[in-house]
Amino acid sequence: AFAAVGLPAPSRTRSLSVVGLSLPQAFTALVGADGPVEALSEAYKQSFGRLRAMAEIREALFPGAADLLARLNREAAVQLGIATGKSRRGVDHLVAVHGWEGWFSTVQTADDAPSKPHPAMLTQAMAEAGAEPSRTVMIGDTSYDMAMARAAGVTALGVTWGYHTPDALHEAGAHGVVDSFSALDEALRRHIAAA
Repeated sequence: AFAAVGLPAPSRTRSLSVVGLSLPQAFTALVGADGPVEALSEAYKQSFGRLRAMAEIREALFPGAADLLARLNREAAVQLGIATGKSRRGVDHLVAVHGWEGWFSTVQTADDAPSKPHPAMLTQAMAEAGAEPSRTVMIGDTSYDMAMARAAGVTALGVTWGYHTPDALHEAGAHGVVDSFSALDEALRRHIAAA
């Protein structure tokens, strides 16, 4: 995207610091409000679309993610939902590729609400699913996820396999941070039992 608009790309560290934000907000953080945010967003979408069309390119899941999602999907006391900075088109693709049709009671994307850390995605998700904040857990790997969860009044559970450090997750308000899918499963079981 940066090459397409004739700008030098930011460092990997700087680029990864905006993971979790919607595209316009991510590019605004990288180039400022007066920068070519719209052109960067469009160039990114076009490039990502080309990459997604290549059979050898696939968005891999973290090891353990598919198993935990499948277990949670089978549990009657659990409703799954998605609140993401991805576009609706991107989420629909991910759901289709992994065979998750019908697994999620609600899907909130960057097309539906303001970017994280604004709480709208979570408040809309809870309204759509008929869920109460006290019974809702936001699992995320960015400080934006944790701040959104806190702003929506839900439990914020951070995971360490993303691009934001455990310290950043804690500083953004995580109620807890786990470093494996087994620890995540245990934390969710405790939350379900307490709810």
